[in-house]
Order: sequence, then C-alpha cells, then structure tokens
Amino acid sequence: MSLPLFQEIRKYIYESTGIYFQDNKKYLLESRLQRRINYLGLNSFEEYFSLLKRNSNPEEKRYFYEAITINETFFFRNQPQLDAMASKIFQEIINNKKFQPGLLPHQRNKIRIWSAASSSGEEAYSIAMVFHDLIQPKYPDVTLEIVGTDINTSVVETAKEGVYKEYSIRNIPPYYLKKYFKINGNSYEVVPEIKKFVSFKVMNLYDDIMMRTMTGFDVIFCANVLIYFDTASKIKVVSHLYNSLNRGGYLFIGYSETLQGISKAFKLVSFPKTVGYKKE
Repeated sequence: MSLPLFQEIRKYIYESTGIYFQDNKKYLLESRLQRRINYLGLNSFEEYFSLLKRNSNPEEKRYFYEAITINETFFFRNQPQLDAMASKIFQEIINNKKFQPGLLPHQRNKIRIWSAASSSGEEAYSIAMVFHDLIQPKYPDVTLEIVGTDINTSVVETAKEGVYKEYSIRNIPPYYLKKYFKINGNSYEVVPEIKKFVSFKVMNLYDDIMMRTMTGFDVIFCANVLIYFDTASKIKVVSHLYNSLNRGGYLFIGYSETLQGISKAFKLVSFPKTVGYKKE
C-alpha cells in the first residue's frame, strides 16, 4: 500500500468512524485489508478502496468495519467497575429514582445501562449477572435493561447468541459459571434469565443521528474505545455520551483512558481500584 493511498484510506476511516490510524499502524491496516482483498479475489488495495467507496455496495462497509476494529474482551474483565456497581451505584440509582420528579412508576423501577462498545457481549452479560445475583433479591420490583452496541456486525451476532468458548469464561468466578451458564463440552451458553436483561444492536458511536437516539441511561460503559480516537473525535463522542446519561448517571471508561483535556462536564468519583465520571 502506497503512503498516499494509506493516507486516503485513513481519512475515510476517520470521517466515518472517528478512529485514527497512526503512521506506525500502516502495516496493521495492510494486513487486515489484505485478507479481505484475497477473499474477494481483487488485485490491489486501490481496487478494494474503489469498491468500498461505491454507495451501491453498503454491505462491504460492514466487512470493512469488522476488519479495522479490535474485539478483545472476556467476562468480568473489569472487576473493580463491577464491584462499584454492586456496592454503591445500583443502590444509588434505585434511591434517586424513588424521589425523582416527573418519572412514571415503571420508570422509577427500571435501571438502564448502555455497554457502548459491547463487542461479543461479555461485559453486558457480566453486569446482568451481578444485578441478578446481588441486587434483584433485595429489590424484586426493580428491573434492568442493558443495551449493548458495537460497530462490528459479526461480534454483535455472537453477543445475541450468548455462546462462548473457554477463553471468554476464564475469569468468571466459579459460582457464577455454575449458576449462569449451560455447559456443553467446551461451549458455554448464558442462561435465559440473564439474556432477558440484555439486547444488542449494531451502532457507530461517531454517527450523530444514531447517537441522538440513545438517551435515558443511568450508567454507560465505554471501555477501551477512546484510545483509538484523536482529541477531536474523543470530544465529540464523550459529548454524545454525556447527553445520553440521566442526571446523576455514571460513565465508566478503560483503565488506560482519561477524560482529562476532553471534558469538564463530569465529576470524577473514586471507587476502590477504579474511578467513574458522574453527570451532575
């Protein structure tokens, strides 16, 4: 891939997703697109990019997004964030909603969470397990709705199926593994009583129109996404996430990420071994 073509494809990726490929990631983009080029029987990166830009071929954009995104996750990946939910945040949301003016009765009894880069669904299901095990027995009238979204169509389909291999379940506490999975050889399927809390759909966090439809959430998890954006893209996406949160809601991002220099709209809240960002 020539440098001018790399820069042109990088611009295309940035304008459509907000993801920015640094110069030293040229080899990564080449290797990922080469597999798709070979599959399609094309002869060059130029030929593939020409195919991609045709408005008459939206299906290829789906494969393109799958090629350029990284989907590394597993159950209970961020235990301190789950602990913060279990020890404080679920209870805080329940208490606040009981006295929040303007809410209908069914709204007071529902907690809404968005897993904004859900990949194959492990994060969303982990949150649901914690709620079912530790919160719902205390508050049987409280319901939970988790929406998982990702730009990668294939991982969203995996999330909907809720069937995983040993790699994904390696960090699950044995008690949860026994309670919340149907085990069939090396296959582990999330049980229906957990699946009922969660829905998944394809979504681009850089799409202004789609993001405006995502409102009324009490907590948003958006881990290990901002690291792929430049400052301008981070500001745009975080602003959308802020608007998607209810007042008093929390945003959780990845360990290596920060909102410093990105947004002053949130209040930083410390929890044991982690931090959250609260919309006041």
